[in-house]
Amino acid sequence: MKTRFSTVDIRAVVAEINAKFLGMRVNNVYDIDNKTFLIRLQKPDSKAVLLLESGIRIHSTEFEWPKNLMPSGFAMKCRKHLKSRRLVVIRQLGVDRIVDIQFGSDEAAYHLIVELYDRGNIVLTDHEFTILNLLRVRTAEVEDVKFAVRERYPIENARPPEPLVSVERLTELLSSGPKGEQVKKILNPHLSYGATLIEHCLIEAGFSGSVKLDDQFNIVQDAPKVLEALRKAEEYMEKTESFCGKGYIIQKCEKKPSLAPDKQAEDLLTYEEFHPFLFAQHSKSAHVEFASFDRAVDEFYSKMESQKMDVKALQQEKQALKKLDNVKKDHEQRLEALHMEQEVDKLKGELVEMNLPLVERALQVVQSALANQVDWTEIGLIVKEAQAAGDPVACAIKELKLQTNHIAMLLNCLCIVWIYYDHKRHAARKEQKTVEAAEKAFKSAEKKTKQTLKEVQTVVTIQKARKVYWFEKFLWFISSENYLVIAGRDQQQNEMIVKRYLRAGDIYVHADLHGATSCVIKNPTGEPIPPRTLTEAGTMAVCYSAAWDAKIITSAWWVHPHQVSKTAPTGEYLTTGSFMIRGKKNFLPPSYLMMGFGFLFKVDEQCVWRHRGERKVKTLDEDMESVTSSTCSPSDYLDICHSNKCNKLKKIKDKYKDQDEEDRELMMKLLGSAGSSKEDKGKKGKKGKGKEDLARKGPQKPVQKVRPEGVPVKKPEPQDGEEEGRAGEEGQELDEKDGETLLASLTGQPHPEDVLLFAVPVCAPYTALTSYKYDDRLPLYSSKAARTAVLSFMRAKESTAREKDLLRSVKDTDLSRNLPGKVKVSAPNLLAAKKK
Repeated sequence: MKTRFSTVDIRAVVAEINAKFLGMRVNNVYDIDNKTFLIRLQKPDSKAVLLLESGIRIHSTEFEWPKNLMPSGFAMKCRKHLKSRRLVVIRQLGVDRIVDIQFGSDEAAYHLIVELYDRGNIVLTDHEFTILNLLRVRTAEVEDVKFAVRERYPIENARPPEPLVSVERLTELLSSGPKGEQVKKILNPHLSYGATLIEHCLIEAGFSGSVKLDDQFNIVQDAPKVLEALRKAEEYMEKTESFCGKGYIIQKCEKKPSLAPDKQAEDLLTYEEFHPFLFAQHSKSAHVEFASFDRAVDEFYSKMESQKMDVKALQQEKQALKKLDNVKKDHEQRLEALHMEQEVDKLKGELVEMNLPLVERALQVVQSALANQVDWTEIGLIVKEAQAAGDPVACAIKELKLQTNHIAMLLNCLCIVWIYYDHKRHAARKEQKTVEAAEKAFKSAEKKTKQTLKEVQTVVTIQKARKVYWFEKFLWFISSENYLVIAGRDQQQNEMIVKRYLRAGDIYVHADLHGATSCVIKNPTGEPIPPRTLTEAGTMAVCYSAAWDAKIITSAWWVHPHQVSKTAPTGEYLTTGSFMIRGKKNFLPPSYLMMGFGFLFKVDEQCVWRHRGERKVKTLDEDMESVTSSTCSPSDYLDICHSNKCNKLKKIKDKYKDQDEEDRELMMKLLGSAGSSKEDKGKKGKKGKGKEDLARKGPQKPVQKVRPEGVPVKKPEPQDGEEEGRAGEEGQELDEKDGETLLASLTGQPHPEDVLLFAVPVCAPYTALTSYKYDDRLPLYSSKAARTAVLSFMRAKESTAREKDLLRSVKDTDLSRNLPGKVKVSAPNLLAAKKK
């Protein structure tokens, strides 16, 4: 499979980009991974995205590519210098696979130089080509030039275009090649056309594309023809200078195996190569035509991953059928061996019948000696003496194996027959038994192979349909009351969650522990968030901290968005992932270190109505029933949720006992007033500062700084792109309507009549998963816990075939990525499932 650009490809795509995107300004720069970047361009009437991959490719893209959670240093540097600058020109440096993209003019110009050979590189320089930043520092082996910051990029070292080689030079190059080597491989290192174009031109000149230096190729006579082919290659190079043609993707056709012999094998077409021309060697191959080469390349790379899945599935199918074929061949070989054995036994039986008097006389002599208790050694000596005397019976005996009751007799000059005293083997019966057993084994293997083929196709289909939601890049779960809770995996994600996703009405949850994650409860409705969801979010904050390994039970706390700030007091500064908390903190009940692992199933839109209200906020009556049926009384539940013995709490308890129905706002008033710590109240009472005093005084002095422990405190450099602030990416926010639809379409309680699309693994506080069909507890320790849980789910009696397929299709990396450190699985009948 072709994986990177050739010189012809670079020239064609540079010409197309120059024709379509010049004059557009840089809107932003993103990184997909450590070597792939997106440059978003725009002008008043259009937008475009340029994709650069170090060492591989450069083209525009119309597909959505997953961006890194936090921009890399190189991406930030590019943003700083390239944002709002106009794309002036893009050019190839000489005939090397190096592309120079210029933004801005004159002394305000910046260059982004992309190397598309070897390990590749991307270099940002100023107008004098002084390097400002680059992906990797290196030293050129030949020119002894160092590629590093503040060094000058040597654009003058690029190889300039060379005139067409002469016949003498061409003859010299061909003569230097080893005997039997292909002509295109000999010429390719010395010319800039690329092996594909050289092969095409050789075919047009009357040669085979893979012509070799052998006895049929005369260098002196054929050199002029090869030169003519190279002249055509020059014409193609000139066409790419202002290329505006079509693009082609060459497809590879493989036959998909099938168990049915009468069924015609299906074709699997996968992308193999991309070219700006339909070359002669590909004219008869399956191919797809596109309006432009740039579009063809974009299509090729965007479908590469899904086609890798198809190829992998094809290999698995072939492997399964190969195993079945091996079983069949082994069966046939065993039958053939038994048949041959039966034929030999038949021949021996006929010989015995033909020499029956001789055989019976030999048996009689030996049996008589054994009956008289003659020693076995002495019997052998007697037989040898009789043979020496010329006795015909003794001469027919070749060997005695009395310990196994065997006598070997030579009944003719070709065959030695063993005579068995104790039993006769029935080869025909043995063959029949073998046939029956082998047929059963073959049918079992065939059934297993069919199941494997079905599972492979099902898994690939599900994985292709699987939609990755925006919140899956974080730690996340859906609370038992249908609120989305997201949390950061690291400091960068903590920073992103607060800056981009924390909105008015949401709740920020954290814990005073090393490594505790920053949690945000998304609240698109703006209604007060109920206590159970707050408690579950607090459990998450504690479990993803040092408390998990230390087995410490402690409390988390929550605050409103306006209390979370990135502004530090005068003389102080905050590192990435650190925030100032101003005002009181509302402490939650102690969180037990109990997480759950389960699955949400994505249901079709037509089935969503069955699951609306599945995770609803319960009324006080419903809450009382659920709590009473579990482990504590309703009044105890209030104590657990709020942990504050103030007078307001007592009043609410009294009202709770007297009334059958209660408004949920009463609970939220408790959270807003009785949730702060006594220490904060004491300080407020002592200083006598009311809301009016604070308003006159100005902002409060910070009372809490949340910063990951062990991180060196140093003033960070100002980061470009912070002006985006809290602006979320398109399609990443949950408004009230869309959020409700999305969450309702993910259910932990699939209905038998539901159309299930795919399964999403989720790791959450166990109380949020208690209603799920598939859930396991995850107290401490063991690896492979997630896969163990999945196996136990699949062996459950209530599991349907579709649910098993969906569980099987989930990748191992997706299963374990959200587990909080070392875990072990606690589930019914787990030990029995492991043994199976």
